[in-house]
Amino acid sequence: MKIISMDVMSTGVIAYYVLVASRDGLFAAIVSDVKNDAYSDPVPQAVILTAIVIGFSIQALMLVGVMKLAQDNPTLETNEIEKNNTP
Repeated sequence: MKIISMDVMSTGVIAYYVLVASRDGLFAAIVSDVKNDAYSDPVPQAVILTAIVIGFSIQALMLVGVMKLAQDNPTLETNEIEKNNTP
Protein backbone atom coordinates (compact mmCIF):
# COMPACT_ATOMS: atom_id res chain seq x y z
CA MET A 1 0.00 0.00 0.00
CA LYS A 2 2.89 2.38 0.70
CA ILE A 3 4.30 1.84 -2.78
CA ILE A 4 0.95 2.46 -4.43
CA SER A 5 0.40 5.60 -2.33
CA MET A 6 3.81 6.92 -3.38
CA ASP A 7 2.87 6.31 -7.00
CA VAL A 8 -0.43 8.15 -6.54
CA MET A 9 1.39 11.11 -4.97
CA SER A 10 3.91 11.19 -7.83
CA THR A 11 1.12 11.08 -10.39
CA GLY A 12 -0.66 13.91 -8.57
CA VAL A 13 2.45 16.11 -8.63
CA ILE A 14 2.98 15.43 -12.33
CA ALA A 15 -0.68 16.19 -13.06
CA TYR A 16 -0.37 19.45 -11.11
CA TYR A 17 2.66 20.52 -13.16
CA VAL A 18 0.85 19.65 -16.38
CA LEU A 19 -2.13 21.71 -15.24
CA VAL A 20 0.03 24.70 -14.38
CA ALA A 21 2.04 24.47 -17.60
CA SER A 22 -0.96 24.23 -19.91
CA ARG A 23 -1.78 27.61 -21.38
CA ASP A 24 -3.94 28.65 -24.29
CA GLY A 25 -2.40 30.36 -27.28
CA LEU A 26 1.02 28.73 -27.08
CA PHE A 27 2.46 26.90 -30.06
CA ALA A 28 5.15 24.28 -30.35
CA ALA A 29 8.59 25.59 -31.29
CA ILE A 30 8.58 24.31 -34.88
CA VAL A 31 10.29 26.14 -37.73
CA SER A 32 7.65 27.59 -40.05
CA ASP A 33 6.82 30.71 -42.01
CA VAL A 34 4.16 31.85 -39.53
CA LYS A 35 5.29 34.70 -37.29
CA ASN A 36 4.25 33.92 -33.72
CA ASP A 37 6.16 34.82 -30.57
CA ALA A 38 4.07 32.76 -28.12
CA TYR A 39 6.04 29.53 -28.03
CA SER A 40 5.77 26.94 -25.31
CA ASP A 41 8.94 26.11 -23.42
CA PRO A 42 10.01 22.48 -24.06
CA VAL A 43 12.20 22.23 -20.94
CA PRO A 44 9.36 21.62 -18.43
CA GLN A 45 7.95 18.98 -20.77
CA ALA A 46 11.30 17.19 -20.79
CA VAL A 47 11.54 17.42 -16.99
CA ILE A 48 8.06 15.92 -16.55
CA LEU A 49 8.83 13.07 -18.98
CA THR A 50 12.02 12.37 -17.04
CA ALA A 51 10.07 12.39 -13.75
CA ILE A 52 7.58 9.88 -15.18
CA VAL A 53 10.36 7.51 -16.28
CA ILE A 54 12.26 7.80 -13.00
CA GLY A 55 9.06 7.29 -10.98
CA PHE A 56 8.22 4.16 -12.96
CA SER A 57 11.69 2.69 -12.48
CA ILE A 58 11.70 3.44 -8.74
CA GLN A 59 8.28 1.83 -8.37
CA ALA A 60 9.46 -1.28 -10.23
CA LEU A 61 12.55 -1.50 -8.01
CA MET A 62 10.47 -1.16 -4.84
CA LEU A 63 8.06 -3.86 -6.03
CA VAL A 64 10.98 -6.23 -6.64
CA GLY A 65 12.18 -5.53 -3.11
CA VAL A 66 8.72 -6.24 -1.71
CA MET A 67 8.55 -9.49 -3.67
CA LYS A 68 11.91 -10.54 -2.17
CA LEU A 69 10.70 -9.66 1.34
CA ALA A 70 7.45 -11.55 0.76
CA GLN A 71 9.38 -14.68 -0.21
CA ASP A 72 11.52 -14.52 2.94
CA ASN A 73 8.80 -13.38 5.39
CA PRO A 74 5.27 -14.78 5.17
CA THR A 75 3.78 -11.92 7.23
CA LEU A 76 2.42 -8.46 6.46
CA GLU A 77 3.45 -6.91 9.78
CA THR A 78 6.36 -4.51 9.30
CA ASN A 79 7.41 -4.89 12.95
CA GLU A 80 7.87 -8.64 12.51
CA ILE A 81 9.82 -8.18 9.25
CA GLU A 82 12.14 -5.65 10.92
CA LYS A 83 12.59 -7.97 13.91
CA ASN A 84 13.52 -10.90 11.64
CA ASN A 85 15.97 -8.92 9.51
CA THR A 86 17.91 -6.99 12.17
CA PRO A 87 21.30 -8.45 13.05
